[in-house]
Amino acid sequence: MKQKITLIATLLFFMVAGFGYAAEKGVLPIPTSHPVTDPHQDWRLGVQTYTFKEFTFFEAIEKVHSLGLNWLEVWPGHKLGGPWPDTPFIAMDDIAKAAVKAKLKEANITLVNMGVCNLNTSEAEARKLFDFAKEMGIETILAEPRAEKMDMVESLVQEYLINVAIHNHPQPSTYWNPDTTLEAIEGRDPRIGACADIGHFMRSGVNPIEALQKLEGRIISLHFKDLNEFGVKEAHDVIWGTGKADVEAVLKELDRQNFHGVFSFEYEHNWLNSVPEMRQCVTYFNKVASSLKPTGWKPLFDTSLSNAQYNQAAWTYEEGVLQSNDVDHGGDIWTKDVYGNFILDLEFKVPENGNSGVFIWANEVGTPEWLHNCIEIQVHDFADGAYAGSVGSIYNMRPPRTINVKPTGQWNHYTIICDHNKIYVLLNGKLVNDADINQWTEAGLNPNGTKNKFKHPLGSIKREGQIGLQYHGNPIWYRNLKIKELD
Repeated sequence: MKQKITLIATLLFFMVAGFGYAAEKGVLPIPTSHPVTDPHQDWRLGVQTYTFKEFTFFEAIEKVHSLGLNWLEVWPGHKLGGPWPDTPFIAMDDIAKAAVKAKLKEANITLVNMGVCNLNTSEAEARKLFDFAKEMGIETILAEPRAEKMDMVESLVQEYLINVAIHNHPQPSTYWNPDTTLEAIEGRDPRIGACADIGHFMRSGVNPIEALQKLEGRIISLHFKDLNEFGVKEAHDVIWGTGKADVEAVLKELDRQNFHGVFSFEYEHNWLNSVPEMRQCVTYFNKVASSLKPTGWKPLFDTSLSNAQYNQAAWTYEEGVLQSNDVDHGGDIWTKDVYGNFILDLEFKVPENGNSGVFIWANEVGTPEWLHNCIEIQVHDFADGAYAGSVGSIYNMRPPRTINVKPTGQWNHYTIICDHNKIYVLLNGKLVNDADINQWTEAGLNPNGTKNKFKHPLGSIKREGQIGLQYHGNPIWYRNLKIKELD
């Protein structure tokens, strides 16, 4: 949904879009962190790390990040890896906790849930769990507490202001039937509700939509799945929309209920190579979710590249990665659509000495004049010049404030914001550049007196145009390219 950008509305926008911001006197708020890019206004799609139980927790974070997701539910028994190869998440020391928090921040992922946890313990042990959750910023604990423990659970929920969501494993577990969950939470604090595991309902022969309807108003989170069979305990996960769950109808039911919360992606199949299938699930989810209560986020290019202009020999889009191929005169790739004010979020990876760029507001593409009628945000392996080669530079206009590129071969995260006359560039969590193009009033000259290549004053160029990715004769990789238009 497009938004009018006024001084006050812009402040609100950056908060809602998931940005940190720092207000400076007399200017618009300046973004200081990458946005979240969920397609539905009320929903957060993340991953339950049990999906990656064959990998370490730190490896799981990389896989979640590769999917372009911003939320996480942790399996408490997940081994951390790195310096702590045998340490479960729930048993971290303070040094490990700091490392986990840093890793999550680097990946732009927020830890929201933890489960399934054991609350069939003494109050002292349960309190340790709540203390841990509070320290890690967890908002919901998933558990299957026995009836005699519910008073203790409610007391802790009210004290810590942390949710408890009752999870359903398949029958004959305690909560396989949603009626049992409803009985357990009746009259309880509203922070005690359900974690509706769609797949386990199906394994138990429970229609997931009917279960959700029974639980309406008390669903805190979901373990989201689609299975190849209904009513079969051995059924396995499949790409969403291809199984027996009728995922589209499930999502529409949750939207009808005005569900606000977390979908924890739990994919318990093809354990060692599930990411390609999960990526297809995310694409399906985003398509349906954005048709219900759209935030405005959408892919810059569709998976078939049907909305792109490009040399088909030069670019391929496979497994979520847009790659330039090493061919002579490959050519850049362009959007067919024209964009004016927008947020563009993407990741890039370059080889040694690799070079590319993100073109914005491009006009007259295909003519000799187009390079003088657009702006380039530099993509590079390293800094080799203040105005030209430095990654994070606004090419030939303004160098970055700092070099914040990752080592060669690692993925880097860009957010590029065009808001009327203002351009902001965030790289790997830092604001590395910003410019007010109204200050560029002379052809061939930057405001500080240095020369540039442009034949026209940049302040007078058209502030809408195509977006392009540069082919510069070397391989380049892009992924998770998403855009949100602004007024």
